[in-house]
Amino acid sequence: MLTKRIIPCLDIKNGRTVKGVNFLDLRDAGDPVDLAQFYAENGADELVFLDISATEEKRKTLADLVLRIAEKVNIPFTVGGGISSVEDVDVLLQCGADKVSINSSAVKRPALINELSAKFGSQCVVVAIDARQIDNEWKVHLVGGKIPTKLNLFDWAKEVETRGAGEILFTSMNNDGTKSGFANEALAQLSEELNIPIIASGGAGNMQHFADTFKLGKADAALAASVFHFKEIAISNLKDFLNNKGILVRR
Repeated sequence: MLTKRIIPCLDIKNGRTVKGVNFLDLRDAGDPVDLAQFYAENGADELVFLDISATEEKRKTLADLVLRIAEKVNIPFTVGGGISSVEDVDVLLQCGADKVSINSSAVKRPALINELSAKFGSQCVVVAIDARQIDNEWKVHLVGGKIPTKLNLFDWAKEVETRGAGEILFTSMNNDGTKSGFANEALAQLSEELNIPIIASGGAGNMQHFADTFKLGKADAALAASVFHFKEIAISNLKDFLNNKGILVRR
């Protein structure tokens, strides 16, 4: 049985780590380089770094910041934001990223998933999907959740897998920042319908929420931000808690 992964997420805006609620009302959460190093030294299995305003501001991910973070960590490191070509990914991997996350660019040009998978391998390609449940249907949103689409979460996730994505990072916009728990019903459906790993994102508020998303949501990994950034949950304590619940985690 594969171990479950705990992944802190660093949402970056103007060079700082930020965190909001339902993708809004962002507040400062610290220096991303310092946070990355802290997490790498204190039990995180992986890191995700998302330049959340890169697409909206029509610019590339902050490659120099990626390089500085990569120099401080010794765990797998995923980078996303403003990625739209093979060349973009080449730069980020040279700066030290292990994987890349694409979102809006994949919806706008799905062939990008095929191109990246063919060039770098599916293990390098994470497709992030931000979705909001509206009238009992999950709709995909773009540009940091600002632009709704007609795409259904589950239909898009299946296409993403077919095109060569190695993982899906699903963020529930309804749950994001609420600390009310992950969207476990949607996660369980994704897990049942797909064969690639699913990373749960949006809603972590306490340790039981992580246990629930692994058991009920069948997630392969759980991503969180504020509960880690603001020292509400220590990753070592979380892993002890999960281990006591019979959930296999990396020690």
